[in-house]
Amino acid sequence: QAASSGGHEQLVKLILEKNAEVNAQGGYYGNSLQAASSRGHQQVVKLLLEKNADVNAQGGHYGNALQAASFGGYEQVVKLLL
Repeated sequence: QAASSGGHEQLVKLILEKNAEVNAQGGYYGNSLQAASSRGHQQVVKLLLEKNADVNAQGGHYGNALQAASFGGYEQVVKLLL
């Protein structure tokens, strides 16, 4: 989640290449997709979606990725998630 919330695309790629669970839940954001969405990191969101991140996963401070992106006002991320 830290790499996703920070927008560190290359680090996220590396972690996913090591077979990290893309939908792992826990912590403030709930999951990596929610973390990236809450900060408007469009490229990281795209990468996570390509790896089958669950757009509808619930948890964390914002509830789900769409709510996180909406709360932050990140229109392009919202469009990716729809």
